[in-house]
Amino acid sequence: FQACVYFASVFQAMSCGIHYLASVFMAVTPNFVCGFPGNVSSVLFHNSSASSIEDIWTLWTSPENYIVVQLENGEIWELDQCSRSKREASLDLAYEYKGNKSVFPCSDGFLYDDTKWKSTVVTQWDLVCDREWLAKLIQPTFMLGVLIGAVIFGDIADRLGRQRVIWFTSAGQFVFGVAVAFTFDYYSFIIVRFLLAMVSSGYLVVAFVYVTEFVGIKARTWASMHVHAFFAMGIMIVALVGFLVRTWWVYQVFLSIATLPFVLCCWMLPETPFWLLSEERYEDAQKVIDTMARWNKVSTPCKVSELCSVQQDDLTTGRAGDDDMSSTKKHNILDLFCNWQIARRTITVWLIWFTGSLGYYVFSLSSVSLGGNEYLNLFLIGAVELPCYIIACVAMDKLGRRNTLIPFLILSALICVLIMFIPQDFNTLIILANMAGKFSIGVAFGLIYLYTAELYPTIVRSLAVGTGSMMCRVGSVVAPFCVYLRSVWIFMPLLLVGIMALLSGILTIMLPETLGKPLTNTLVEATEMGRNKKSCSEKTPPAHSGAALEKIEMFGQERVSTDK
Repeated sequence: FQACVYFASVFQAMSCGIHYLASVFMAVTPNFVCGFPGNVSSVLFHNSSASSIEDIWTLWTSPENYIVVQLENGEIWELDQCSRSKREASLDLAYEYKGNKSVFPCSDGFLYDDTKWKSTVVTQWDLVCDREWLAKLIQPTFMLGVLIGAVIFGDIADRLGRQRVIWFTSAGQFVFGVAVAFTFDYYSFIIVRFLLAMVSSGYLVVAFVYVTEFVGIKARTWASMHVHAFFAMGIMIVALVGFLVRTWWVYQVFLSIATLPFVLCCWMLPETPFWLLSEERYEDAQKVIDTMARWNKVSTPCKVSELCSVQQDDLTTGRAGDDDMSSTKKHNILDLFCNWQIARRTITVWLIWFTGSLGYYVFSLSSVSLGGNEYLNLFLIGAVELPCYIIACVAMDKLGRRNTLIPFLILSALICVLIMFIPQDFNTLIILANMAGKFSIGVAFGLIYLYTAELYPTIVRSLAVGTGSMMCRVGSVVAPFCVYLRSVWIFMPLLLVGIMALLSGILTIMLPETLGKPLTNTLVEATEMGRNKKSCSEKTPPAHSGAALEKIEMFGQERVSTDK
């Protein structure tokens, strides 16, 4: 039962990977020049002549180039990317001209190279020259929607249930995804994409919680890590569809219907028993548990009444030892900085979250600019994630969380430096190095979820993971702007990622290892885990009884903190 629920839920995670990276082909800027007034009779580019501009694009090598055209009325124009010049008193068609010229703006629009892409949002609404900044905002505004959606839907899922949010966000991905293709101008495109980002992020966050509450303890690490793998498969689908479809709105429609089967059957997914128990809907929880028992052929299913009685005994015992239980619930972000040990841990963890997200999206978004076949590049950047999560799972259980995180962060920094020394005409070597960088940062990015939860005590664990996730979203918003710095210096994005990764790897050395250690309940215990006795004064809440945990383990489940 749990396996069916898991694979159905993570199947839709592919759509999140699809929409997160869809803009790499949708918003590409092809070669272009200023339009001209009239019909062309001859075209000249350096020493090559042609009868139409379409024949010249294969010779175009730099934005500094210009094209000379002669119109049927005899006028000769020089066409740059953002301006055009009319030659005065020129009768001979020649590329070089030293005479007088009259400069005009591009009032007749632009001419685009459509040999690779028949249509993009850039060519649709002329997002070039003085409107280029609008094109550069497409991915950052999407990532801003991702940030807001993670916060909003994470909270709604706790209030209304995981099932309803999964229904709404999965349907929303399909509806808004198709709607993007039929937007009538740039601003409606941005607004609908923003809504699409919110529901996509909301689904991904709630899906993590949903599968975690259904999957047993022994499989939880592998199950949670491989939600990322399905996200990576979505990136591979983007590369495949981008290769096959070269018109942006058709491309968007095909991407949106890729996961339509899940939308049609997601209403069959049940609510998690843990959420039902937290809302005291015991009969509904018992129905789900009985269904699980029938599917899994369990002869003696768990009784909710027995589990609730055990939990009630725990609560009574805890209250006998501490009458003021409500005080343990009053925690805020300042508790993550209660002493130097915890504060240093929080800063380091936040930096790792930020660096992981920054590096992940910088390598992904930059893949189409590496040279060679951009579709194959993006496909490989997605495919390299699949083995990286397997290695991460094995390494974190064998070597430890910290001992896995440190070398891969430092390795990603070294790879960023190595890429700077590879000659630009060695395309294959550059692509392989970028794959290695994506692999190493992917390992670090994947295991920080679990490591963060283990570094903090129960009373602030959800807060720690939630704030770390917020830093992750900030990194994803910054990443597109970082990629745009290629126009300043081609290696600037790699330099920034390398510095951040190296700094994160060095600071991680000071974090404690959590492999094989029990989860802490108070900030006192969490501080002692860091070998620093100075800590915040906190009251220790009663631990779950062995009987209660044993009952939960019968169905391979345990309530864990959720990533909002």
